[in-house]
Amino acid sequence: MPVSANAPQPQPRSSEAIIIVKAAPQLGGKHGETVCTAGITRSGSWLRLFPIAFRSLREAQQFKRWNIVSFRSAQPKDDRRQESRRVEHQSLVVTGDLPDNQRFGLINPMIKQSLNAEREAGRSLAFIRPAIRKFSIERRKEDEVRRDRERFAIYAEQSDFFLKPLVPYVPCPYVFKYEYDTIDGRRTGTCQDWETEATFFHWTKRYGEKTALEKMKAEWGEELPRKGLLFAMGTHSLYPDVWLINGLVQLPEQGQLGLAV
Repeated sequence: MPVSANAPQPQPRSSEAIIIVKAAPQLGGKHGETVCTAGITRSGSWLRLFPIAFRSLREAQQFKRWNIVSFRSAQPKDDRRQESRRVEHQSLVVTGDLPDNQRFGLINPMIKQSLNAEREAGRSLAFIRPAIRKFSIERRKEDEVRRDRERFAIYAEQSDFFLKPLVPYVPCPYVFKYEYDTIDGRRTGTCQDWETEATFFHWTKRYGEKTALEKMKAEWGEELPRKGLLFAMGTHSLYPDVWLINGLVQLPEQGQLGLAV
């Protein structure tokens, strides 16, 4: 049913979240370059924050995982997922970090067993501890990477973020995938975490691409799962039954929190 022009509009309100998910930038026709972002409240609830044009934020606003951020937001009219919030971009402020010794106690009760059950309950974000069977790295098609590179370059050239220059985003030539089991069955998903791509580029610059890929396979495929790895999962607005691996969090089962990925 169409929304009446005279219907009351959602009113922005102040909120706070601890950042967990910061996925790699994507280009969309409606909001341009944005970053899938999600966080949790101190009471253990998920919030999806959008549209976040991360690279256009002022340096003091640019957050990382475990940062505490405050912002003004309202319920979106075009996204029915209960966790979603439309953020006033310029209201976002980084106010601190969640201390290491508070992370396990906050996150451990939020870990779920069944993504199917979460979806049936109307939820679209969740932590799971998967049984990881395989980590793989696949090279993207050259024409696909070139097309993305050109689109980001055109967007950067046409954008005007208060006269702030925007360096074109360089898309990753590889995708990083996990095959894993949950009580719902076996799944395969692409890791969308921005830090995963950033690590690949950093290690390629430092060691060369071949060694970087070998190190990625060892660290992401063996070390992180061995130490205890959570997936921060989320559904897509257009495909509500599809769960994506939006972020990775290292959390040993015994309660001694390691470094976040």
